[in-house]
Amino acid sequence: MTHKESSWMNDELRMFRDAARSFFNAEFVPHRERWAKQGMIDREAWIKAGEMGLLFPSLPEQYGGVGGDFAFEAVVTEEQCRAGFSDFGSTVHSIAAGYILAFGSEEQKHYYLPKVVSGEMVVAVAMTEPCAGSDLQGIRTTAVREGDEYVINGSKTFITNGHHSDIIVVVAKTDKTLGAKGISLIIVEKAKVTGLDVGKPLDKLGKKCADTTELFFDNVRVPVANLLGDEPGQGFYQLMKELPRERMFIGVAGVAVMEKAIELTVDYVKERKAFGKPLLALQNTRFKLAEAKTEATIARVFVDNCIDRVIDGTLDVETACMAKWWVSQKQCEIVDECLQLHGGYGYMMEYPIAQMYADSRVAKIYGGANE
Repeated sequence: MTHKESSWMNDELRMFRDAARSFFNAEFVPHRERWAKQGMIDREAWIKAGEMGLLFPSLPEQYGGVGGDFAFEAVVTEEQCRAGFSDFGSTVHSIAAGYILAFGSEEQKHYYLPKVVSGEMVVAVAMTEPCAGSDLQGIRTTAVREGDEYVINGSKTFITNGHHSDIIVVVAKTDKTLGAKGISLIIVEKAKVTGLDVGKPLDKLGKKCADTTELFFDNVRVPVANLLGDEPGQGFYQLMKELPRERMFIGVAGVAVMEKAIELTVDYVKERKAFGKPLLALQNTRFKLAEAKTEATIARVFVDNCIDRVIDGTLDVETACMAKWWVSQKQCEIVDECLQLHGGYGYMMEYPIAQMYADSRVAKIYGGANE
């Protein structure tokens, strides 16, 4: 499938895309089945991705990064989706590290971020709880100050990078009486705490290679200096400030998955015969693919415009929400249509379209449910 090149693309990004595509095809694709069975990608793969500059590529050079902008993040996300690895947790890694970059002290940034970009430290963000998903104000995890420490108690679920993570940005209530104004973001470094229990990998419908677990905090003590921001109670504002960027990752991934699904399906219907002719010769097939490509093109133009606005700092929350909602809806619809054109084979997990179908469904749930 071909489409007009994105407005944000340039020679440096083309080279970066080629390197990312080669890396995922060589270092990830051969291990797909094994990683899916074990419920996570090997930790070694994170180090290799870091060596290639594919982890948090928008990190400024002063903190050890490659100094790219959001377009570099978009390229990595697109290429991992093209390779069939929308479940690689590097996106969440970038999102979580983004909180440290945006709201951390210089000491925090210089200590953590070089390790984040190299893959030495994997990052998770612990928001969702068993009784609080899209309703972040409903979280029950607490961080009570005792002297120079916060004591964290509570549980989190559906945490991407939960097992491999070395540092976790925890969303907790530092004051239960203030509602949203009592929420704070606190860094927990696993190697330096006791009382943190990581559950086994969760058995999910799709995204089988994603390291997704529960986390349990039992009197976990961290220094007050691990707070993100100048004072407690800024967490909800910090989350909302970064939300457009997070939702754009979902939009970028959705477009890449749509385009790949159509590409795979066009190849399939050219070869597959029914009623004595290739499926592509049937009018219904051409209609369905024309509709799918039209909507994927609309999504591409919309998301490219949003990426331009992330880069220049003008993307607002409302537009980011529209992109997340519309693209995730269309992603599920288009992948479903493409699976249908594969017939019974589309229901077999050995065909990539089946994996894409299972992986796509959660896009309407995470990052804030579409409702």
